[in-house]
Amino acid sequence: MTSDEHARLMRVNQANWDARTPVHLASRFYGLDQELDPERWFAPFEWEDLGDLTGRDVLHLQCHLGTETVALARRGARAVGLDFSEASVAAARDIAARAGVEAEYVRANVYDAVEALEGRRFDVVYTGKGALCYLPDLARWAAVVAELLRPGGLLYIVEFHPLLNSLGPKPGEGEGPELLLRHDYLGGDGPVRRDATHTYTDGPAVEGATESFEWMHGIGEVVNSLSGAGLQVRRLRESDELPWPRWERMTRTASGWWRLPAPRIPLLYGLLATR
Repeated sequence: MTSDEHARLMRVNQANWDARTPVHLASRFYGLDQELDPERWFAPFEWEDLGDLTGRDVLHLQCHLGTETVALARRGARAVGLDFSEASVAAARDIAARAGVEAEYVRANVYDAVEALEGRRFDVVYTGKGALCYLPDLARWAAVVAELLRPGGLLYIVEFHPLLNSLGPKPGEGEGPELLLRHDYLGGDGPVRRDATHTYTDGPAVEGATESFEWMHGIGEVVNSLSGAGLQVRRLRESDELPWPRWERMTRTASGWWRLPAPRIPLLYGLLATR
């Protein structure tokens, strides 16, 4: 697939996320009509891996509504969120303002981040939880991340495990509770096309741009892309918990997140790399 075709599909995704934004703002999933609690989207191990953020320049790539960006700012970071959806960035600015948090938001495609941020460098780049699947070219992404980081800077990815992505969405009507492999674990065979009027949240139907595309990326591809861009992987965690109950038979854990019954499988991973 050519770079022009990648760009076209990403424009389709951009329109889809513009259309998703009002649905997510109205959803119980994000709970934005209540007191904002953005730290609920973070596993305890994330703060351990990130360390003290006080006074550090932190960039949150593909930030959507910017809830995690707010949490990073509340931890003392000079936080910047970047997203390609104009609707999401406008919503993120409003959410941060209502929370009384100073955070900057920039609208740009992640591949254009260096130019959009005018060459600024950061101590930490944070990304994940449903971000990498919307990127067709991880080698290009890793090169952008390397250019965004200061020497010694930290990249932290907390992302849905490729195994979770290969299991696909919830079972369809009439299907049993079994977890079925529906998509490739490994990438390379082109994007998965979706056309849905409802997203991963509750709320009203998406109006207009319902089509989107996702690319599968195995952990090996992620690691090799970062290594190819000159980053060094320092830590990799695999977790069997998610911040919401994707399947009905998940049970709540002491952390407040959710876990499947045995046998345990990885649902999330955290990857720490340095420049």
